[in-house]
Amino acid sequence: MAYADDKLIATSGDSIRALENYAIAEMSKVTDWSKKNKMIFNDEETKAMLVTKRKRREDKDIKIYLHFKPIEHFIQMKYLGLTLDKKFKF
Repeated sequence: MAYADDKLIATSGDSIRALENYAIAEMSKVTDWSKKNKMIFNDEETKAMLVTKRKRREDKDIKIYLHFKPIEHFIQMKYLGLTLDKKFKF
């Protein structure tokens, strides 16, 4: 989803590890696309948030990178004026 200069990439998976793998693949596509189109995504402003309703105790620390730098994780963030949280309540 995109609006002006704000982009949102959403991905899902059957497990946290599957989700992490999908997200890494998508970020790789974004990086390749940005290089081809001579655009730069600011890794300082890039954020990640895990949204889940699962209560099981699995490691929820996902590692996603942009320009070989880890993306910072948040439990809530603001996107287009909406504050979203890890349970996707706003």
